[in-house]
Amino acid sequence: MYFRVGCRARGGGGMECSWKTVLLLVCASLGVQYTAIRTLRDSLSGPCQGAYRCQTRHHRDSRWRALCDDSWTPGDSPRKHILLFATTRSGSSFTGQLLNQHPGIFYVFEPLYHVQQAFTNSSSRLRRTLDRRALLGAYRDLLLNLYTCDLHFMENYIRPEPQDHVTNSFFRRSSSHALCSPPVCLNGGGAAGSATPDETWCPKKCGALNLTLASVSCLSREHVAIKTVRVPEVGDLRTLTEDPRLDLRIVHLVRDPRAVLASRMMAFSDQFRAWKIWNATGRQPRYVDLTQITSTCKDMAASAETGLQRPAWLRGRYLLVRYEDLAFNPRDKAAEIYKFVGLEMEDRVRMWIANNTKSNAPSPSEWNYRYSTARDSRATSESWRLRLGFDIVRAVQNLCNDTLALLGYKQVHSAAELRNLSHSLVERRTFKPTW
Repeated sequence: MYFRVGCRARGGGGMECSWKTVLLLVCASLGVQYTAIRTLRDSLSGPCQGAYRCQTRHHRDSRWRALCDDSWTPGDSPRKHILLFATTRSGSSFTGQLLNQHPGIFYVFEPLYHVQQAFTNSSSRLRRTLDRRALLGAYRDLLLNLYTCDLHFMENYIRPEPQDHVTNSFFRRSSSHALCSPPVCLNGGGAAGSATPDETWCPKKCGALNLTLASVSCLSREHVAIKTVRVPEVGDLRTLTEDPRLDLRIVHLVRDPRAVLASRMMAFSDQFRAWKIWNATGRQPRYVDLTQITSTCKDMAASAETGLQRPAWLRGRYLLVRYEDLAFNPRDKAAEIYKFVGLEMEDRVRMWIANNTKSNAPSPSEWNYRYSTARDSRATSESWRLRLGFDIVRAVQNLCNDTLALLGYKQVHSAAELRNLSHSLVERRTFKPTW
């Protein structure tokens, strides 16, 4: 295959490629963007020179002109930049896979994890000098560079630091088809309709991740989608929505805060130990950290209010999606998301929905990692009502009353009402895109 030329195996299973090989890959790419190619081109010591100037009969095609013609602008490209904006345990891993299944989308799962870790692991003296603004600025910088396919920028945050642009520490690489398929992974399968592999599959099959080849893969796909739960409010993304280099579409995923809490208690047992004691005994421990849910409700409501007010900088760029609506009607809601971002919903996406939202989908225990995306989606969206006691539910309702009302979640007033699954707690609401 053409991408083997000029590449040789590295220790640990990675690949090392010459800039000429990388250029051949780029020249064969589709849907490229000017800024991203310039970034990659400049880092490869002028590959548009000599025999590799791309001066072919294809030169008039914008896909080729983007590499070598400085007059080409981003407006000539149909590339979409999609951000799945959510909070922890809101169903974002499941929703992200709806985007990951599209063959034209380069999908990245939680890249901001590396920024957060780098800030958290810095010296205590340095941490004291870092404020919320600095962290958000770093988040935005990384998002911009990823949307323009400069994955080398992640080397500022990945630890241990990549060597020769190769790393074994890319967070949740297996969640991206693009990062486990050619040209990034020569042994990758990527069969249409296949389920996302568990955490052990991709590193074993593909070896270390070559960030240069990852940039090439990004350039070869028509669109880029990123999932994050680390940006607090949609207002923190304003500079990206106004950046002329991007065509950003924000899918704001929300979920009933009571369900979010129940899911966090299961997934992060140590951090939510006090909540689990409260739920088991019906008595609130004095040391329970209420901000673990109140901050979530505050950020969720603030973002929804901003989006629904339709400010000029968000018009045409914001869609509010309740996870419960997606869980109860996954195919139609997925079609709505794809319509909003301006893409056709491919058969591969429909197949994935059919295979991963049935009642006979594998249980999380059958997977090798915490964030399984195969589930009976309807049952999952309601299961919190059988796990949380009424006392803790009543407390969360008092703490998050405004958020529940804004997003259309009904409150319960007794244990019997809580357990009655025949009575939905999700009001019928229609959230239209902010055109």
